[in-house]
Amino acid sequence: MKSRVKIIKEVPKNIFHKDWKLCFQWCQYIYENGTSEFGYRFIWRDELNRLRPQRGQARIPTFKEMDTLLDEAKIDGWLEKIEKV
Repeated sequence: MKSRVKIIKEVPKNIFHKDWKLCFQWCQYIYENGTSEFGYRFIWRDELNRLRPQRGQARIPTFKEMDTLLDEAKIDGWLEKIEKV
C-alpha cells in the first residue's frame, strides 16, 4: 500500500558518504486508505538536503554510527518520550 511520510522529529548526524548525510527520524506514515501509523526510520539526505529513500532502505555503515544517532535523539529529548504521547 502506498503511503506518504510526515517527519515529526529528526536528528541529523554528520555521517557522510559521498556528501550524503545519515538521519534518524520519527515519522507518521499516512496510507492511501486513510489510516496511519507512527514509526522510526533511518534515511539519507543528499548534498542538497533532499531525502533519498533508496527503495525504503538506508544502509547504516556501522553499529557505532547507528548508536550515535540514537544517542542524539535521546539528548534531543524525543526518543524515549515520543511513544508515551
